[in-house]
Amino acid sequence: MKKVSWGVLSTAKIGMEKVTPALMRSQWCDVQAIASRSLPSARAAADKLGIPKAYGSYEELLADPAIEAIYNPLPNDLHVPLTLAAARAGKHVLCEKPIALNANEAAQLREVAAKVHIMEAFMVRFHPQWMRTRELVQRGALGELRTVQAWFSYFNRNATNIRNDASKGGGALMDIGCYPIVAGRFLFDAEPVRVMALADMDPDFGVDRSFSALLDFGQGRRLDFTVSMQTTPYQRVHAIGTEKRVEIEIPFNAPQGQETRIFVDDGKVLGGRAAVVETFAACDQYSLEGDAFSLAIRGEQPLQYGVDDAIQNMRIIDALFASQRTGAWVAV
Repeated sequence: MKKVSWGVLSTAKIGMEKVTPALMRSQWCDVQAIASRSLPSARAAADKLGIPKAYGSYEELLADPAIEAIYNPLPNDLHVPLTLAAARAGKHVLCEKPIALNANEAAQLREVAAKVHIMEAFMVRFHPQWMRTRELVQRGALGELRTVQAWFSYFNRNATNIRNDASKGGGALMDIGCYPIVAGRFLFDAEPVRVMALADMDPDFGVDRSFSALLDFGQGRRLDFTVSMQTTPYQRVHAIGTEKRVEIEIPFNAPQGQETRIFVDDGKVLGGRAAVVETFAACDQYSLEGDAFSLAIRGEQPLQYGVDDAIQNMRIIDALFASQRTGAWVAV
């Protein structure tokens, strides 16, 4: 199969440091171009990463007939506008999370979804540790899955960082809260019916610096999580069943090119001392994501997560913000 020719919109940090190098190392992605609003910036990025073509505007990249797929790591408020522009130019789009500022904006992508593939870039869903955890859940190894718990935090009070800019879709829920939501949907293989939320707002930036939520998936199943942009860096996911639990050690920022671990525990010895450790060979979840998207573009496998999946994630985020404002349960 011929590799898919990729272009990258912007020289954003996540693209430069993680995703684009991973795409370049992948089996089915051929990164041919990168664009910035500044040609010198684009050229510097291209030279640094060894990308053949550099463009001084996003429009020039989208007009390149050789580019088949676009990676869009732009700020949240530009996700839908540039994804639409790329799709209308006939490009498939892997767009960073969250795919939009709200569900109504995300729904605009339905206009082009029949013409090209569009996927929200939740790379975790392609990592073997997540797939193994879901396999254990689905074959009943945990008994009945009752609760998914997640924590995800880092510290950032940089006033110039877009995560602290409310107008750009900043805040903890939008930046990292979307990951626990995906964890619950992925492991329960279901959708929440109602949500409850509590936020701690930064007095200077006006964004949620910490966000806690309870999502009711019905039938006694729940996801509860806390995410924070102003606490000690830490992350964990626990999937807790009636017979066993699984703990994913580094669920979201799985180290690229290093082994990862999950712990399967029946609770017979408190403190996790009876847990069985499962170790996964070194891999790169961004490479796996890029290859899965490229294979879908080539028709070798179906697109696993499309526009409707992304819209649903935004509907849940919208409901959580509504609950935070009202202090009440909100239906999804």
